[in-house]
Amino acid sequence: MKDRVRQAVFNLLGEAVEGAHAIDLFAGTGVLGLEALSRGACQATFFEQHHPTARRLAETAARLGAKDVEIHAADTLAFLAQHETRQHLARSGRPWLVFCSPPYELYHTAWERLGPLLEQLLRGAPAGSCFVVEADSRFDVGRLPEPDSWDVREYPPARVAVRRAAPIAG
Repeated sequence: MKDRVRQAVFNLLGEAVEGAHAIDLFAGTGVLGLEALSRGACQATFFEQHHPTARRLAETAARLGAKDVEIHAADTLAFLAQHETRQHLARSGRPWLVFCSPPYELYHTAWERLGPLLEQLLRGAPAGSCFVVEADSRFDVGRLPEPDSWDVREYPPARVAVRRAAPIAG
């Protein structure tokens, strides 16, 4: 996520960051979760498939003195497909601040796995949770669960959808 887009997203989130459990689904360098911590999130969970990048993220978090950080060097989609993993995330009882900012191509090549995962996370999210989905302009936000409940913003080439809500019905 580019700096200007990240700044706009955190401006949209405002006070929702304070005390939240930041969950960075495709962390990369972890900039989204680390920024959430710097803005008052109480804990952060990162998922990064590339082991060397996950190690660098751990080093960065330690260097910054970040507390209550969990880093999973694993395939996000496979790891979160496990029911017990989603239950583990819910144990804190704090609202989630979920960042879904994978390589854009993943929305096209793995939507059959990513879409249901987002829906499951929305269903299991504590009340007051926020979700941020970043894609490019090719992504049809109408594919998101309850598409009318997302605030969609364009920051070319990025398209950002933010949802602040209780879990979806069902």
